[in-house]
Amino acid sequence: MRVGAAEAQFHVLAVDDSIIDRKLIERLLKTSSYQVTAVDSGIKALEFLGLNDEEDQSDIAEAPSVSPNNHHQDVDVNLIITDYCMPGMTGYDLLRKIKESKSLKDIPVVIMSSENEPSRINRCLEEGAEEFFLKPVKLSDVNKLRPHMMKGTSMEDEGNINEGKAMEDIQTPERTRTIYNGFDVLS
Repeated sequence: MRVGAAEAQFHVLAVDDSIIDRKLIERLLKTSSYQVTAVDSGIKALEFLGLNDEEDQSDIAEAPSVSPNNHHQDVDVNLIITDYCMPGMTGYDLLRKIKESKSLKDIPVVIMSSENEPSRINRCLEEGAEEFFLKPVKLSDVNKLRPHMMKGTSMEDEGNINEGKAMEDIQTPERTRTIYNGFDVLS
């Protein structure tokens, strides 16, 4: 049961303008023990990620995006899953903005659509999307997300995620080894 607790550390930002599709993907992700934040537009996703002011600062090299709504400093998102067809900003536009961002370009992005258009799928994958799912999204699709999240985590994060599993693996009946502040302690 430790693995489920470790997976809960993965945070997915789900973006879809359809409340039904948004609730479906949110439920599937939570069933798979992911932490989920769901928003209804690409603009709200950018605000949540703290990218809403980045365009204004694009003339200033290396300038961090600072705004009162910059939530990215507080929340670590491991993956973004977004609908392709949304009013205002499409999922493709959101993908491009994320991949152009210096701070968020390494976050894996998955696109979903109810329309099976090969040219659209190829364009999204060429622009950097990890996967392209056809709606309705199924649990088998959600199961494909974990390897993409693992690629996006740093070695330190991966160590924290696997720490619970590693603790179980190194315990023996004769001795119990625990890790305390980074040091091995035998008891």
